[in-house]
Amino acid sequence: MGGARGTLHLPLPLLLTLLLGLGAASGQGDTPYLRVTGNDGDELLELSLEDKPCWVVQCNHSVTGVLVSDYYRLDGREMMLTDSHTPAFDAGLGHIPGRGRLESDDNHGYWIRDIDEAVPGNGYFLRVGSLEVDHRIVHGDDSYSLSQMAAHQRVRIEVVWK
Repeated sequence: MGGARGTLHLPLPLLLTLLLGLGAASGQGDTPYLRVTGNDGDELLELSLEDKPCWVVQCNHSVTGVLVSDYYRLDGREMMLTDSHTPAFDAGLGHIPGRGRLESDDNHGYWIRDIDEAVPGNGYFLRVGSLEVDHRIVHGDDSYSLSQMAAHQRVRIEVVWK
């Protein structure tokens, strides 16, 4: 067999395959991205979270039109829902006791602070509303309208690593 006792000699192609396979099996590279895919799996949006690990998912309430905002951040390798804001507790909106801290926004609206809840599987499905609802993702100074990309469709919003 040759070589020192206890030394394993593998052909270079096999060694590279094993090493690359380990990285692929983990499915997690070094750079985090926020990715939105359509129901057909096509990528609609991909944003690097490396320098800006926070984003907001916003929409206009489908009945009253008030702006509803859910705040997210990447904490280590977990997508976290951190806070939520709404000008009113309209249909489907409100605070669940024990899930974050309810406080006034000093303008007749409400913050739900410190939710700090991990999103299972680092992603979720969303049924995107019409252009009037205008589901959108705000990342830094930029806003991306999911309703323009996929109104009335189901999308997946997730954090991935490449």
